[in-house]
Amino acid sequence: VDQISGKGRVTGLLHVMNPENDLAYATVKSMGNSIVWKITAEDFLDVLRSDPNFSLGMLSKLAGKMRVGSKSLRGLMRNATKTLKHSPSTPLIDDDADTNKPIKVLCYDSTQWVQPSFKPAIEAFNKESDSHGCTIEMDFTNDRLCETSATYATGYDAVCLFVNDTADGNVIRILSLIGVKLIAMRCAGFDRVDTKSAKAHGVTVARVPAYNPYAVAEHAISLLMAVNRKICIASTRVKMANFTLDSGLLGMDIYGKTVAVMGTGKIGQILCKILNGFGANIICYDVFENDVVKELGATYVSQEDTYSQADIIFLMMPLLPSTKHTINTDVVSKLKRGVLIINTARGGLIDTKALLTGLQSGQIGGVGLDVFENEQQYFFQDWSGKAIEDPDLTSLLGSHKVVLTAHQAFFTNEAVNKIVGTTFENIQLWREGKTGQNHPNNCIFDQK
Repeated sequence: VDQISGKGRVTGLLHVMNPENDLAYATVKSMGNSIVWKITAEDFLDVLRSDPNFSLGMLSKLAGKMRVGSKSLRGLMRNATKTLKHSPSTPLIDDDADTNKPIKVLCYDSTQWVQPSFKPAIEAFNKESDSHGCTIEMDFTNDRLCETSATYATGYDAVCLFVNDTADGNVIRILSLIGVKLIAMRCAGFDRVDTKSAKAHGVTVARVPAYNPYAVAEHAISLLMAVNRKICIASTRVKMANFTLDSGLLGMDIYGKTVAVMGTGKIGQILCKILNGFGANIICYDVFENDVVKELGATYVSQEDTYSQADIIFLMMPLLPSTKHTINTDVVSKLKRGVLIINTARGGLIDTKALLTGLQSGQIGGVGLDVFENEQQYFFQDWSGKAIEDPDLTSLLGSHKVVLTAHQAFFTNEAVNKIVGTTFENIQLWREGKTGQNHPNNCIFDQK
């Protein structure tokens, strides 16, 4: 008997394609009200025969399902083989009880820098296993975690995720069902992880809380100077042997300007210290005031005063329901005309359409972005040979008032080393029994 549950599930398809066995039974489970669509085999086959595009679409979907299934099976067989190599006389059913077995980790979205950084570090970590009692076996996939790719982790103890992997409630349910007990984030942000669902399913979520706040703060300053002093425009012109100066390259002094830092955690605190060296008048907004920031001479003000007074605004806040679209249409109208905005935190802090309207009207003089609210489809991938379909991203790329980098603020040697080291430490602590909210770097806590 086929049992199906969840959104968008299908049953009976095999019986439709194989009419020799025309009886099919299924139990449909539902939590609350549901809609179930039913079609007879005859009607469905008529559709397939009459609409070639629909048939091709069906083949594409089935090919995708086969790819997922084959990857899942391959991962399960690979891990079973590894387990037998480590303990050939021990039944697989008792494998989880062996605290000396390697921790199997599947690393998602492992393009570009990830594998070259993690592979040698894993070898070095495992060579020291006598001192810390933990070994790690990590496999890599370029695919991002989503509902479709979640089953790749079959047979693994943990998954390692980055900023654009999606671990919503349904994904975590799947991970839990296939035996994954740890989500090791190799980043500080976890806004794409449903931590409530993780808690409910007994899945620990650990992150790298502060891999290098200096890198992010320094990159924010780099974006400010690039936007303010028109560095990208000037470099392009000079490379074309155009050495003239005109108003298109005109910037302003940072000295004496009012600079707002919205979010004064560790990164915001370091940023304030750097800005202090410029001789700027620093104002801040945060739900929790930072005494170190106050000692630097910064003044905490309301959000309204931040908008009306600041010549430059830095966004350094986490993305929460209360901070989503902090910069929106209503706020843009309140900003000091010609303000520069820098965002190295999370793309969702800015309503991109409102930002574009502000840039077009001149209310916003320029913007430096290392993040974009719809970046998931594009960032960390090469789109140079393809057409970008997002009209907002296209508009940002086409504006001379915008300097955009692809989520690279963290990307320094020191930060990468910290990410790798803390990720291994998080896995080791989990092996030692630090699970759920008892893990020192856990993400499972009550959010306002």
